[in-house]
Amino acid sequence: MYRITLFEFLLTLKPTKVQKRVILQDQKEIVEVIQTFFETGKTKDFTVLGNIQLNSPEFSSFSDVPPYGLKGYSESIALEELRFSSISDYDYEIKNAKISIFGTIGVVTFELTQKGILVDNKAFTGQHITINGRATFVLIKKDTWKILHYHLDKISN
Repeated sequence: MYRITLFEFLLTLKPTKVQKRVILQDQKEIVEVIQTFFETGKTKDFTVLGNIQLNSPEFSSFSDVPPYGLKGYSESIALEELRFSSISDYDYEIKNAKISIFGTIGVVTFELTQKGILVDNKAFTGQHITINGRATFVLIKKDTWKILHYHLDKISN
C-alpha cells in the first residue's frame, strides 16, 4: 500500500486565483528591491541601501571582492557604498532570474553582468571592467521585502 506524506500531498495542491495574485505581487516587490540595490550603482544614492536591507544581527553577505569573509549589516553597507562609488558609468544586466517564495521568505537567483569604469581617484585613471557573475539573494517580508542575505560570485571568463 502506497502512502504519501503531508508534504507530498501539499505539493499537489494548486494555488487559488487570490493566492496567485499575492505571489505575483510579492515577486514584483522582490524584483523592485533587487533592482533598487543595483540601481544604486547608477544613481549613487546610497541612502536606499539601508532601506532595502534588514538592519539585524541575522543579516549577512558574501561578495566577489575582498574582504571575502561573511559580513554583517554595517560592514556590507559600507563596502557596497565603496564599491558603487568607485565605478563610474555603471550598468548591469540581470539574466535567467528565478524567484521562489516560501511564505515570508523569498529566494532569488540570477546571472549578473556588471560594467563600468573602475576609477582610481589618486592616479586620475580609469579602467573599463566587465564582471560576469552569479547572485543569490534571500529576502524576508517584514511589512516590506528586505534583503536578509546575499552572495555575489564571479564567473571566470
